[in-house]
Amino acid sequence: MSGHSKWSSIKHKKAIKDQKRGKIFTKMIKEITVAARMGGGDINANPRLRTAVTTAKQSSMPADNIERAIKKGTGDLEGVSYEEINYEGYGPAGVAIMVSVLTDNRNRTVAEIRNVFGKNGGNLGETGCVGWMFSKKGLITVDKSAAPEEKVFEIALEAGADDIGDGGEIFEVTVAPERLEDVKAALESGGITVASAEVAMVPQNTITLRGREAEQTLKLLEVLEDHDDVQKVAANVDIPQEEVERLSA
Repeated sequence: MSGHSKWSSIKHKKAIKDQKRGKIFTKMIKEITVAARMGGGDINANPRLRTAVTTAKQSSMPADNIERAIKKGTGDLEGVSYEEINYEGYGPAGVAIMVSVLTDNRNRTVAEIRNVFGKNGGNLGETGCVGWMFSKKGLITVDKSAAPEEKVFEIALEAGADDIGDGGEIFEVTVAPERLEDVKAALESGGITVASAEVAMVPQNTITLRGREAEQTLKLLEVLEDHDDVQKVAANVDIPQEEVERLSA
């Protein structure tokens, strides 16, 4: 088992929760709409849509909202056309950051994302400047309280997982994107509750930060995630659990 704590586990440890449920739903609806537009409205034949719908259901999104989002994506209902863009940049101490957005106004969004970086000790870079530091992976998280390490390890690896990581209060299961649903289903069939499951950009290596640099980096990542157009944020940062707890106090 490796110990690759990443932004996903940092968010979990900090218990960062967006209380504005409407904002969470808006982001999920965008993802469902784009997934349906790109791969069709059949969740059994569209893995990205299936993952998006599963995530929405886990967040208690009403079925009607999900159905409307799918129909907007397939063109059965009129809807906004979103463009999928990935931005790359640097945070404090040279932390590499990837930002995935869905927007109906590219010019507005890039200006706002650049402003967020600039105001929080970072800078927006050119396409490709940090992307090579990340790999696209399926990422499943499981609360440590949900099951013993040995059980998670055995079921996940048998189902095709690549690695199991220790993220402090969670286990991080990394899989090939196309195996995400299979491994998630295997864990759930084994009686293990999955906290989250998504296709994410996972850093190949991480930078450990403490003190002021850790505080600035967490602030930048939180502000980016709070932006209406941002769907996902990835960073090659590792902040020790005791440091996160200190900053969260």
